[in-house]
Amino acid sequence: MSKYDPELADIKKTNSGENNTTVLDVPADFNKNNANSGTRWQQFKASFQRKEDFTSNDLSAEEKAEIIHARTEGEKLNKGIKNRHMIMISMATGIGTGLLVGSGSSLHKGGPAGLVIGIIIVGAMLVNVMEAAGELAVTYGDLTGGFNAYTSILIDPSFAFAVSWNYCIQWLCVMPLELVTATMTIKYWTQINSDAWVCIFYVLIVAINMVGSSAYGEAEFIFNTSKTLMIIGFIILTIVISVGGAGDHVYYGAKFWHHPGAFANSFKGVCCVFVNSAFSLGCTEMLAFSASEQANPRKAIPSATKQVCYRIIFLFVIPLFMISLLVPYNSPDLLGASGAAKTHSSPFVIAVSSVKVVPHIVNFVILLAVLSVGNSALFCASRTLQSLAEQGYAPKYFNYIDAAGRPFRALVFSSFIGLFSFIAAYDKQEQVFNWLLSISGLSTIFTWTGIVLSHVRFRTAFKVQGFAISELGYTAKTGVIGSYFAIVINVLILMAQFWIALFPVDSDGKADANSFFQNYLGAVVALVMYLGHKVYTRSWRIFIPASEIDLVKGRKLFDGDVLAQEAAEDAEMVRNSSLWYRTYRFWC
Repeated sequence: MSKYDPELADIKKTNSGENNTTVLDVPADFNKNNANSGTRWQQFKASFQRKEDFTSNDLSAEEKAEIIHARTEGEKLNKGIKNRHMIMISMATGIGTGLLVGSGSSLHKGGPAGLVIGIIIVGAMLVNVMEAAGELAVTYGDLTGGFNAYTSILIDPSFAFAVSWNYCIQWLCVMPLELVTATMTIKYWTQINSDAWVCIFYVLIVAINMVGSSAYGEAEFIFNTSKTLMIIGFIILTIVISVGGAGDHVYYGAKFWHHPGAFANSFKGVCCVFVNSAFSLGCTEMLAFSASEQANPRKAIPSATKQVCYRIIFLFVIPLFMISLLVPYNSPDLLGASGAAKTHSSPFVIAVSSVKVVPHIVNFVILLAVLSVGNSALFCASRTLQSLAEQGYAPKYFNYIDAAGRPFRALVFSSFIGLFSFIAAYDKQEQVFNWLLSISGLSTIFTWTGIVLSHVRFRTAFKVQGFAISELGYTAKTGVIGSYFAIVINVLILMAQFWIALFPVDSDGKADANSFFQNYLGAVVALVMYLGHKVYTRSWRIFIPASEIDLVKGRKLFDGDVLAQEAAEDAEMVRNSSLWYRTYRFWC
């Protein structure tokens, strides 16, 4: 183990008043310098040491403790995610199984109108969620764990325990889900044993995450750029196909909206679409979750939040509408349909199947997409588990961040759970897919509810305790009203899911216990965790009173006058800039 060098630390001792206070100035790159000494093998081993691990006989215990506090303010993750990474993460990270594969099941159950209505309603709600998340992320940018920690200090520890663990379980499930989906996608070309592909993809994803957040950011930038370009190309091509300009040269128009029809199972069919729409749009909250790993969250998050609207419209609503024009809801190739064997279950592939070569290109990008979400799942699961440990909701063993800024122990555990993906060779993998998809979808709803409820409680406490809104580094454009709207929509989605889980569309009005637990298990687990934590802590209050909410812990303090001056200077700079830059700033 390397020894601490006082000269390297550049310790500056100054006297402050009569208390003769010692101030220790420690470079932020101490760990980096410490880990970069010696041979490559020694550097590699040193990178796995705990971030504040050092020994020195030259320093007293008090000096060591003060150095640790000054340098880390607690254990901090490596800030390796850049602004360009965040733009692409906010734009396309969620484009994976839910949109590219699971939307086939939504089309089959809800019909074309149900598919489009579902994604519009959930998307409109998500805009409000992300505005609330943006405000909280800028305000609590140094609070490790992001919105998993917000609920603990703004709502109630029991609520935080239930939602945070549900979120962690979600991401632990999503990695194997995505790898299973990857093997389903690759069967379009070959029938080689699925576990062989799982092994390759598993090693790739674990290797990326072991490098750290910088590698994750670069990988997501490449993955998400590919997905975005594919979606844009898909929209253009499907427009041409729908008017008879390519493929089989048949004019499709809106004929599938008339026959077999706009709705597959009336109102109940529309309700079936909501959870998959939530899962499709999941990962968007990643821009708030990774706030503690951005170099300048106050600038990056508002820009990324603004782009969520474009993301929903151009990468979700329009592509799904084009699919509804080209793929009938009774197609036997859709996921969830009975009848013919599935050679390809993605509606994106089916929609362009009449054009040679293009289906192969689309299927390849779908493969990249599901690997991208699998990569994000491992990244997010490890950070969530480390956050839970730091808050006391998981074993302290997992609250370990190494010298390279990785939550190493949590990452190893999450990778171990990812081995569940080798079930891909199981002959009933579609059942496994449906179980994992249902659990993940509900967890997303709980997480979004936690974010907007935290925002409501934060604003209430801010007002009660006499703080001014001008002191916030970023304020949600949709305000508290938008958060209330999101809460209502999320509650209605949970009610709709309860109905269709207990009385599925093909049950003829009879209750189905297997369907209920398959589609509502996430809510049952969250309720058990919530009540169990209440019993364990013997704390029965539902909310922390607004007057008692701690608005100091982890909060970044901003001077209202300074913020106003900065805003005025920025507006003046934009006015004096080129037309191109003014246009860019308006939209981005």
